[in-house]
Amino acid sequence: MPDTTVYFATNRRPDTHVPGGFGADVVADPTQITYAVVPVTGTDLGDASSGQLGTITAVSDGGFASTVQAELENTGKNLLVFIHGFDNSFLDAIKRSAFNRAWFADSGIAGTDTTVVAFTWPSSGNLIGSLPHPPDAAYLQDMAMAWASGASIAAFLHNVLQLVVQTRDAGRRSFLLAHSMGNHALAAAIANGMVPGANQYDEAILAAGDEVFTTLETPGTGMYGLRDLAKRISVYSSRRDIAMDLARCINHNQRLGFDGPENKIDAQIYEPATFRSVDCTDVYDFPSFLPIDATHQYYRRSKTVRTDIGKLMANQPVEPGPSRLSHYLL
Repeated sequence: MPDTTVYFATNRRPDTHVPGGFGADVVADPTQITYAVVPVTGTDLGDASSGQLGTITAVSDGGFASTVQAELENTGKNLLVFIHGFDNSFLDAIKRSAFNRAWFADSGIAGTDTTVVAFTWPSSGNLIGSLPHPPDAAYLQDMAMAWASGASIAAFLHNVLQLVVQTRDAGRRSFLLAHSMGNHALAAAIANGMVPGANQYDEAILAAGDEVFTTLETPGTGMYGLRDLAKRISVYSSRRDIAMDLARCINHNQRLGFDGPENKIDAQIYEPATFRSVDCTDVYDFPSFLPIDATHQYYRRSKTVRTDIGKLMANQPVEPGPSRLSHYLL
């Protein structure tokens, strides 16, 4: 696969003792978060954990360096802004950002070869808590860190909005992709006064969203403000998603990524031209149990789901409102 340049911002505190140089402690001041660039080589689309990071360059606080901003403005590609989920170390987050760019580009659909800009918040990169802590300790710690990152993600989205506008003015398209607990982090950004974008993103893609299933429904709460940032919102869910099944038990409520929004069939709440709720439960074109989180990563393991997202990127017709994907390739 071709190499990928990942442009990123992070509110992880720098730590020279961990791989990649950024740990799981939070930088509280949004003006002090790190913006930088890193190449990723060796991405293998058969291995979602593949890839090697090169040297991090153009390190800057509070925004991309002017040379990087100029570079971003002239890539000639559509723009993919990505917020990762639970259980991602810094290395994981960057490698998965590169994988996502390569995975969508490999669809062959025009417009899916994007420039990727990622935000990585300080997930510890641990799946379960270690003794004597309960098994859900790592999950709950990541949930707290995702919410604590709201002000920093809001500042990041505000900075990137200028790039989104320039992308649009150049006749290209922009996409905001949040996976898993990245949806909770995005909700935190909205709660922290994310500047409305006047529908600047062409598509917001919420994959396996670890956020309460009413989050898009009530003005002034949850992710309702996402309506001001994107022209269309597509929610991808799966009742086969083991992680979302566990998350609803831990949180004592239904999750957006398990069966979509609570009132998804109500066209007054979810106007079909603006909202899509895509049920991926019946998609079987990828191994379901290897690795352990396979059912939670279907958006980047299933070619069926990739094709649907690719159509969004290419501005091709897609089924509006509630819909279902089904492809049985074992």
